[in-house]
Amino acid sequence: MKIALETLGCKLNQAETEALARQFVQAGHELVQRPDEADVYILNTCTVTHTADAKARHLLRSAHRKNHDLFIIAAGCYAQRTSAELNEIEGVNCVIDNSRKANLLQIVEHLPQKTPAVKSLKDTPFPFRTRSFIKIQDGCQNFCAYCIVPYVRNIETSVSPYAIIKDINQRTAEGYQEIVLTGTRVGGYDFAGVNLKNLLERILSETTIPRVRLSSLQPQEISPGLIKLWKNNRLCPHFHLSLQSGNKTVLERMKRRYTPADYLRAVDLIRKEVPSVAVTTDIIVGFPCETDREFAESLAFCKQIGFAKIHVFSYSSRSGTKAADMPGQVPDKVKKERSQQMLALAEESASNFKESFVGESMDVLWEKQTDDGDWSGITGNYIRVFVKSDNDLTNKLQSAKVK
Repeated sequence: MKIALETLGCKLNQAETEALARQFVQAGHELVQRPDEADVYILNTCTVTHTADAKARHLLRSAHRKNHDLFIIAAGCYAQRTSAELNEIEGVNCVIDNSRKANLLQIVEHLPQKTPAVKSLKDTPFPFRTRSFIKIQDGCQNFCAYCIVPYVRNIETSVSPYAIIKDINQRTAEGYQEIVLTGTRVGGYDFAGVNLKNLLERILSETTIPRVRLSSLQPQEISPGLIKLWKNNRLCPHFHLSLQSGNKTVLERMKRRYTPADYLRAVDLIRKEVPSVAVTTDIIVGFPCETDREFAESLAFCKQIGFAKIHVFSYSSRSGTKAADMPGQVPDKVKKERSQQMLALAEESASNFKESFVGESMDVLWEKQTDDGDWSGITGNYIRVFVKSDNDLTNKLQSAKVK
């Protein structure tokens, strides 16, 4: 069959979609990029905010409008949280929660076959690219006050080091230059006593993939022993450390497991040990009861850190979480104003970080050609760069001087 896959949300979702795509190709199905070209459309959903839910509903309705013969499957976290909402959408034929997501190939293969086709992974342009996302862990039981994720991915599991290394070596043989290790809580990796530090040591000794990147960590998971591994330049100098708020009281209400002082110590340790490192983060504005003073402190703390990138989210109430029932919900107008202030700081911080590397030579993994003919790539510390070239630079890892 012709299968169209689409993903919303985190890098873990991307890793799971990539794994599904590999299963479909190896079983003889054909991947296509658009629902109107497909027999089956699978949307791997996210439900972390109201916006993510709305985007999922829009994509499902759009796919049905474009192709009324399409078999539409809604899968993932939105399906886990409330399958009833998705079942009500016209055109949705099947709703699959996270517990059954890995069985999608078997579910699809029970449908009538329309288009016999066999393609190799090399011939498949989507979703395979220069970087591969590999799932090493799933689930979280931290139950932060605002977060729906532990309710839709509440069983913590880790993939065996053997399976991870096998996957990485397979990606290397396929020509990938970078792998991204993903999970709900990557820092919580634990397989039979093997922790994240142990896993990285094995990856560095048992694989030859040129670049290894972590999707995210939390500040309390940073230790001197872990950071010393970054002396090996195959580990990308990029740490995504979720902050959520720079105010101690708000962090307590959020049920986060660190203070701004703890966060600052983690960043200082990273910057001391890892040259040219990028520290990126997530920030929530307008959490219940957040005062003007608390927001101002959070804004000032973010300015003090000097992030390479800040993902800004206005607080989104999720039914069933502790924060949803908290008094003092912040008006949308105030959340919008605070979001604009934080976004302005994010733009300024990102610009300052990127400009600090002008004149430097950096390794760039070139990914694709843009519509205007430039080649686009990323550095190890996750700066997006562009170059004009008549050569095909796809998947080339090269040194380039940043202008």
